Order: sequence, then C-alpha cells, then structure tokens
Amino acid sequence: MELEFLPERRFMERALELAREAGEAGEVPVGAVIVRDGRVIGEGRNRRESLGSALAHAEVEAIAGACEALGSWRLSGCQMYVTLEPCQMCAGAANNARVERVVFGADSPEAGTLRVPAYRGFMEEEARAVLREFFEDVRNCAVKVR
Repeated sequence: MELEFLPERRFMERALELAREAGEAGEVPVGAVIVRDGRVIGEGRNRRESLGSALAHAEVEAIAGACEALGSWRLSGCQMYVTLEPCQMCAGAANNARVERVVFGADSPEAGTLRVPAYRGFMEEEARAVLREFFEDVRNCAVKVR
C-alpha cells in the first residue's frame, strides 16, 4: 500500500449513512461512494429487495452514478469507499470501470472476492455495527412473528 494514500473518514461516513438507509428500507445495509479529486461523484446503497434485482448492489449503483457524472465508463483516478468487501460481481465491476482503489470496512468471508488494490478494515467496527444491528432487528422481528 502506498504511503501517500490515506483514506478519509468523511467518505466512509457517507457510505455508512447510505448503509443505514438501506437497512431502514429492509435491505442488507451496504453503502458505497465513488470519489475523485476529493469529492463524491457517485453513491449507492443496496436496493435488491425494493427493485427486485440481483444487480442492485450499492457498488454497482455508485459506479453507475460516477460514470454518469464523468460521462465515461472509465473511472481512472477514482476510489470506492464501501462498507462491506465487494462480492465477485461488484469487484468485477470496479475492475472493469478501472477504479484505482477500493477502501472497505468489513470483510465478507462468504462473498468477498476483491482483486483490485484495497485498503481493508477502514472504520471496520462502525461498518460491522451497522450490519450487526440490521440482522439483530431482522432476527427479533422473525421471532415476534412466530
């Protein structure tokens, strides 16, 4: 990892806000932002349930927004901040879009397959807390329904 790159909390904090929005909407709480030259140019949150699409991941939504903002599919010079390690589809999308670096909070041993340069574990406890709270609420609701 290059010493000149230091992740910025404000970008991961925005990704965490998006993750909380996703959780409040009943989605798995994952949020992502794409940053270029110190400003957010794309952001997204999981919407698989609400859109009924396996493709509606936070990272894909953020990449689409960044591509639209730049008017190009090439996201060279961009960083992605995401609360959970990207799955194979999202890592492939980041790679294909030429995202320079991914910064993520929580590892995803089940689905994570990151292959682009990464800075892992950034604000990990906060990212894990959002996921933990969501799944605790889901489990508590399931018990109340029975």
